Amino acid sequence: QGQLKIASVVMAARCRLAARFHHVHGANIRLDASRTQATRVESFANGLCFSQEPLAPGQIFLVEIEEKELGWCGHLRVGLTAHDPQSLEVVPEYSLPDLVNMGDTWVFAITRNHNRVVVDGEEAQARGPPWEPFLLIERVRIPRDTLVGRSRPGRYSHILDDLYKMNVLPATARRSRIGVLYAPQPDGTADMHIVINGEDMGPSARHLPMTRPLYAVVDVFASTKSVRVIPVEYGFPSLQTLCRVVIQKHIVHRLAIDGLDLPPLLKSFCQHE
Repeated sequence: QGQLKIASVVMAARCRLAARFHHVHGANIRLDASRTQATRVESFANGLCFSQEPLAPGQIFLVEIEEKELGWCGHLRVGLTAHDPQSLEVVPEYSLPDLVNMGDTWVFAITRNHNRVVVDGEEAQARGPPWEPFLLIERVRIPRDTLVGRSRPGRYSHILDDLYKMNVLPATARRSRIGVLYAPQPDGTADMHIVINGEDMGPSARHLPMTRPLYAVVDVFASTKSVRVIPVEYGFPSLQTLCRVVIQKHIVHRLAIDGLDLPPLLKSFCQHE
C-alpha cells in the first residue's frame, strides 16, 4: 500500500509538470503566462504545440477547444511524437504530413468519426456507459468527469453542466475535450488512444516504441483557433486543486470568481475546471 501511495504521488507530480505546453511551438502560436492556453494568432497553419514533459504510460494529455475560427477547412490534430521539441531546429508548419514524415510520430485529425486500428479477427470492445465515473483503457483508470466537455460559464451554466455530462458534444465543437495517451502492451510496445469527451476511440496507432520518451502533439489547425490544457488528477489532489475546491464552495457561481482578490493565474484555474 505504501508503494502504491508513492506511485500515486509521483504520477500526480508528473501530470502537473506535463499539463502545460512546451515553450517550443509553431510560429503562429501565442501561449498565455501559464502556458496552458495556446492560440493561433494568424493564418491557419504553424500552430504546432507539444507537452512540456514526456508523458508517463497511461497519462492523458487533455485539451479543451476554447475558440473556433470560421472560414477554414479542417480541425484540431493530436497525437504523440518521440522527437524532443527542444531538439527541433525548426518547428514544422504542419503535423500532417510534415512532422509525421520525420518518423516516430503518430498524429490524427479530429473529426466527428475517428480512426481505430483493428487486428484481423478482433471484435470491437464494448464501451462502458458515459455516466460511469471512470474511463478504463487497458489498465489505466481515469476520472471521466474531467474528460467531458462542459458548458461555458454563464447565467444558466449551472443547469447546463448536468446536461453536458449526459450528452456528448460533437468532437470539434467549442468546449469539446480531446485527450491522447499511450497504453503499454505485453510485447514491450504501446498503443496510442485518443479520448473524445470521455469516450475512448480505441487504438489509433499500435506498436509505438517505449524505449524513447513520448511527447503529446497538439496542432491548433484551421478552424480550431485556441485550446487550453486541462489537468487530470490521478493521485492525491494538488494544493492548487484543494484551493480551487475551497474557493468554489464559498461562491454563488463561477462568474463570481472574477470579482475575488486573487492572483490572475489562480482565478483562471478556478474558472477552467
